Amino acid sequence: MDKNLLLILTRNPELGKCKTRLAAKVGDQTALEIYQFLLDHTVTFTKNLNVEKWVFYSESIWENDIWDQNTYQKKLQVGTDLGERMLNAFKEGFHSGFEKIIIIGSDMYHLSQADLEEAFFRLNHHDFVVGPAEDGGYYLLGMKSLKKELFRNKNWGTDTVLSNTLKDLKTSKVFMLPVKNDVDYYEDIKDIEAFQPFLKHIKE
Repeated sequence: MDKNLLLILTRNPELGKCKTRLAAKVGDQTALEIYQFLLDHTVTFTKNLNVEKWVFYSESIWENDIWDQNTYQKKLQVGTDLGERMLNAFKEGFHSGFEKIIIIGSDMYHLSQADLEEAFFRLNHHDFVVGPAEDGGYYLLGMKSLKKELFRNKNWGTDTVLSNTLKDLKTSKVFMLPVKNDVDYYEDIKDIEAFQPFLKHIKE
């Protein structure tokens, strides 16, 4: 068995239920289309990664969708907030015998297969790997053993998540990846060419 595991947290792409902060500017339908584009993009840079891959759905598991069952094991997120859902996903991974586990979301346009390969490589010589996001959160978290406090006492979705996470890790050996931008707001995508087809109707 491969000892490396990638966890992908995803929302079921349903109208009015995903990318709500983005939808406030572009509308629910466009926000859904953008999220579906990001999901497709996540598949392209994870499907050939040579690790075990689990995709965690927010609401219910969809059988015939973009996540090929031969490539991704499908699971349901468990927990009342993001911290609990991530903690439970890591717990299940370590309980299943994996030694290096990395978690990402599904709204990263600037993430690549090479970035993920580097993150797993860095865990050879570090206890944790963190991908800091421009908004004060993180887009990637990797570890070799479970540290539960990383998932507790955080105001998820705020700009304090990264700094509070790093405080929890101050006695550990941490590798920091480059800062990247995840997609939450219109401002995150308005200047990126790939998103222009979705934004033609938007008035600045």
